[in-house]
Amino acid sequence: MAEPATSDPRPHAERVKEMLRDTVQHLEQDIAVVTEPHALALFETSREVLTGLIRAFDHFERATESAWRRGGEASR
Repeated sequence: MAEPATSDPRPHAERVKEMLRDTVQHLEQDIAVVTEPHALALFETSREVLTGLIRAFDHFERATESAWRRGGEASR
C-alpha cells in the first residue's frame, strides 16, 4: 500500500488503523493454534491492546473525544 501523499492526518490514520486490524487478525489466527501458555497470553494481551488502539483511531476519525476536536485542550 502506498503512503498517502498529503498532510491531512485522516488518510494516514486510516492506513495505520488498517495495519493494526491486519495485525489483530494475524494474532487471532495464532491464538487459535498456539498452545504454549506464555505465548498465548502475550498474543491475547497484544490483541486487546491493539483493539484499544483501533478504538482510539476510530475516536480520532469521528472526533468523539474532546481531545480530538478542533480547539480541544489536549496536553502533550
